[in-house]
Amino acid sequence: MCTTCGCGDTALVPVELHEKILAGNDRAAKHNREHFLEAGVLALNLMGSPGAGKTAVLEATARAAAGKGWRLGAVSADLATDNDAVRLVKAGIPSHAITTGQACHLDADLVHRSLHGIAWQKTDVFFIENVGNLVCPAIYDLGQAANVVVLSVTEGEDKPLKYPTMFLAADLVIVSKCDLVPHLDFDMQKLDDAIARVMPKPNVLKVSARTGEGLAGWVAWLEALRLEHGLVGKIAGMAGHSHQPAGA
Repeated sequence: MCTTCGCGDTALVPVELHEKILAGNDRAAKHNREHFLEAGVLALNLMGSPGAGKTAVLEATARAAAGKGWRLGAVSADLATDNDAVRLVKAGIPSHAITTGQACHLDADLVHRSLHGIAWQKTDVFFIENVGNLVCPAIYDLGQAANVVVLSVTEGEDKPLKYPTMFLAADLVIVSKCDLVPHLDFDMQKLDDAIARVMPKPNVLKVSARTGEGLAGWVAWLEALRLEHGLVGKIAGMAGHSHQPAGA
């Protein structure tokens, strides 16, 4: 599917070239990370399948965190259209669309270039909504502070076992659309067991963007992560010299 990385297929991209691509990406990611932290911005890589509910979770986050006074921002990636970015703007999250064409994931350079057109330094929490995919996004560091995977109950209980790399890289798994469980042939215990088998330190929140279930825990997790990274009390954009990432 992806002509950028070959999805790890050595018949498409030789191992040495793939390693070179990842090394270049890691340098760009380190650069992004330095600027996010210097500006006092908590950046998160939000991943999951198409339709998992990534955008809906962010819309609900804007509502749930309204009393915190946080300034939220996002970039939202898809192969085509700016539909998700438009939804986030309507929800009160200034957002910029990244259209990747044939690439099934974001890389650090794409994120870096997208930052030039938005006031990311003025945000407290910045979401990088990755392309809908449970494979390639897990491989590419973007400069984020943490990886969050959204997995909907409509996808079934075995996705962590089928796509272990994604969950191995996750700091948090959000199980979304939990309001639908009574209407599905779904076993939450089986999902919990599957996550525990592939995630080194299982960390799971069960939420519903529709009803608000679990969102207080999600907001608390974000607040704890800001504290862990020394960002609580910082005014975004004032933690260091206010400037665009290098190259701007």
